[in-house]
Amino acid sequence: MRYFIDISYNGSNYRGWQVQANAHTVQGEFQACLSKVLRVPTEIMGSGRTDTGVHAKQQIAHFDNDQHLDTVDLVYKLNSILPPDIAVNEVREVKHDAHTRFDAIERAYQYFINPQKSPFYVGQSYYFSQPLDLDLMNEAAKELLGEQDFESFSKVKTEVNNFICTITQAEWIVENDQLVFHVRANRFLRGMVRALVGTLLDVGQQKLTVEEFVNIIKAKDRKVAGRAVPPHGLFLTEVKYPESIYL
Repeated sequence: MRYFIDISYNGSNYRGWQVQANAHTVQGEFQACLSKVLRVPTEIMGSGRTDTGVHAKQQIAHFDNDQHLDTVDLVYKLNSILPPDIAVNEVREVKHDAHTRFDAIERAYQYFINPQKSPFYVGQSYYFSQPLDLDLMNEAAKELLGEQDFESFSKVKTEVNNFICTITQAEWIVENDQLVFHVRANRFLRGMVRALVGTLLDVGQQKLTVEEFVNIIKAKDRKVAGRAVPPHGLFLTEVKYPESIYL
């Protein structure tokens, strides 16, 4: 039987999601706890990687087990032994060939910017005190919508067949005292959201025009885009699947 796990985590103390040799990762920590609860070595497969310091409100992973598990009891047992910065929200049984990475139809991220220094946002929001033109940033963000090649915003050393993504939401919203970039797409490239945010901040500071931003997209060259913003302001917020995969 295959199960999907809905996980949240604060990535501050981890070297990203994916298991690495001699590194403390979310996947490694979670697998150790899951194996302990199930009393059998168990590996999980996540919907995608998050880098060092990046957080997740919803990361989805799958694992296999020979037994029909009590999913409510499993959530309780896992949360009782997981560290405070990792939590399980739900476990659901799925079809045997369902895959968290390949069956995902949509992913969403949010990037948080704090324009005023606050000790309460440390590690979860990027303190950026420069004045920003929000209207210009949203005008540029609209140019991201649709199916396009986003190589200009991808990490250079990455193993992908193409850089085509379809973005369905890209907008800046003021939420309480923070500025939040919401972006939603069928897929994302490595480092893509942080590079997008960094380049949009250049637009907001009027270092780039909207036309120049469009030309950066068309250039398909990482060197012409802005710097990547720090990882600690980034949250993976949602991963969506077809309802047909659930049992």
